[in-house]
Amino acid sequence: MASTLRRMSESTSPDPVLSERRDPGIALITLNRPDRLNAWNGELAGRYFQLLDEAAADPDVKVIVVTGAGRGFCAGADMDALQAIGGGGAAGADNAAGGRPQYHTTTVPKPVIAAVNGACAGIGMVQALMCDIRFAAAGAKFTTAFARRGLIAEYGMSWILPRLVGPARAMDLLFSGRVILAEEAAEMGLVNEVVPAEHLLDRALEYAAELATYSSPTSMAVMKQQVYADQTQGLIEASGDAIELMKASLRRPDFKEGVSSYLQKRTPAFAPIAPEALGS
Repeated sequence: MASTLRRMSESTSPDPVLSERRDPGIALITLNRPDRLNAWNGELAGRYFQLLDEAAADPDVKVIVVTGAGRGFCAGADMDALQAIGGGGAAGADNAAGGRPQYHTTTVPKPVIAAVNGACAGIGMVQALMCDIRFAAAGAKFTTAFARRGLIAEYGMSWILPRLVGPARAMDLLFSGRVILAEEAAEMGLVNEVVPAEHLLDRALEYAAELATYSSPTSMAVMKQQVYADQTQGLIEASGDAIELMKASLRRPDFKEGVSSYLQKRTPAFAPIAPEALGS
């Protein structure tokens, strides 16, 4: 696959997050502090969310894949950043978190896929869970870690975790801070698929390529909005909204293209996300 590596500057220090474009319409975002197992700090956070925004705004990007460089996905908050928080109060916490809401990934109107290649802890686990789909390397370790650092369920963890595994299992993982492996995470529903480490990124990119090739970007954007919004609605309200959304989809060119490409047995040529589909 052809790719173009994008770097933020020509600085001698490495970019804490890398982004490259892969055919057919994939943005690969890589957390890039491998010597610290991609530990989270303000610089990494700011760059990560910037690159997510760029991928979200790029009409050529249909799917986003997030992974980590080296042996880890993200081993949680950088200990230097945690010490800064202790000395800086609220200002230190905002700086370490990057000054952005950690649930931002759920508002990106494109599928975001995590390829969890290794240690995934604390705020790193939050970022993985906020992705829409998760592939994990066999043996990859997950831990919430918060209780063992004297903290609470941070940055949306208390919102996403029980929705994925149920309240009782969420309480277990939060209270104990115990380490679970990718295989147990899959049994719980934390990850979609466990893959041999050497095949992880290829599998995630293969899945992303299938979405980018065969699924309507507008359909995926609307469905993502539905899934997250409907978690706070009742069945009747959600069903009523779906009726109106279906009427709108039937009027879009993507519907005609989807039917035509199926009947003609060819790959669909869907347009980028329709702006009107991203309304309230």
